[in-house]
Amino acid sequence: MGFNCGIVGLPNVGKSTLFNALTSTAQAEAANYPFCTIEPNVGRVAVPDPRIDMLGKLSNSEKVIPTFLEIVDIAGLVRGASKGEGLGNQFLGHIREVDAVIEVLRCFDDPNITHVDESIDPLRDAETVETELMLADLESVERRIDPLRKKATGDRQAKAEVAVMEKVLAVLQDGKPARTAEIAAEEQPIFRHLQLITAKPILYVCNVDEDSAAEGNEYSQRVAEKAAAEGAGVVIVSAAIEAEVSQLGSPEERQEYLESLGLAEAGLDRLIRSGHALLDLITYLTTGPKESRAWTVRRGATAPEAAGVIHSDFERGFICAEVIAYDDFVACGGEQAAKDAGKMRQEGRDHIVQDGDVILFRFNV
Repeated sequence: MGFNCGIVGLPNVGKSTLFNALTSTAQAEAANYPFCTIEPNVGRVAVPDPRIDMLGKLSNSEKVIPTFLEIVDIAGLVRGASKGEGLGNQFLGHIREVDAVIEVLRCFDDPNITHVDESIDPLRDAETVETELMLADLESVERRIDPLRKKATGDRQAKAEVAVMEKVLAVLQDGKPARTAEIAAEEQPIFRHLQLITAKPILYVCNVDEDSAAEGNEYSQRVAEKAAAEGAGVVIVSAAIEAEVSQLGSPEERQEYLESLGLAEAGLDRLIRSGHALLDLITYLTTGPKESRAWTVRRGATAPEAAGVIHSDFERGFICAEVIAYDDFVACGGEQAAKDAGKMRQEGRDHIVQDGDVILFRFNV
């Protein structure tokens, strides 16, 4: 199951530096985690999760395999992109294909790095990006709604689609992103099918100077306030530091360097975890002598749906799921001890998988 986040932003905000640091770090960790570059601008990165390492130790697993997130580096957006300026249509085509948007905002001063608007103002930059995306969505909805209105007279599906598009059209014309439209649960499939850019969840990444990497600065504080008002995510990262970290050879060297700067972990680790959370994903775990592995599912997935992530046969022939909560697994010191302590539960088809469930699926095909 592939989930991806697109990194967007204006030119010279540090977007590609962050992407390159992400992919370089992944390559440096290739001995532990498989990495592949799908295209020159697409990286597949491991989601940091110490739980699988612990399960690997307790189960004496030969391999430990994390779950992954695809990060897509999308060409820098410029004002007028919705009308084809810069890489306009190519940019918008790429961003429509991602599941969520990571928007990098420049939150540092540096006279040696020019800004397209000749001054530093992350809120203005965010507004520029959002305006272009809203204009693109507005043009898309306006182009499609009139033919549907004509068709809606005798077509129930077309009538339902028009109702959703009119809600979206109203918020876009009011200068608000599509995600703010009030869409009923039964209308969600139609809404998703529209593939609107501003319907996607968003994570703001404040690219700060090295001295501000731990606590942020005045610029990042303003972005944090904006994110809080919108219900969006925000992460503080120093692309300069992450670029340095990505060049260090071992995890021990990287950790030592980060600690010398007063940082508990790499900003990119927080970014990846936040991107994972942004998609409303959870992780369940499997473990045994052969491998301990993390698997990704949408929040609310049932046990058979989670089994299908491993193999379609697991879902098709699902019998039950043997579930142990991660904390119980660790507290008991392993699978058999957890079973002996009565911590293993047999769950049926209606079980909703929880983050951190350690699961063994029983199936028959």
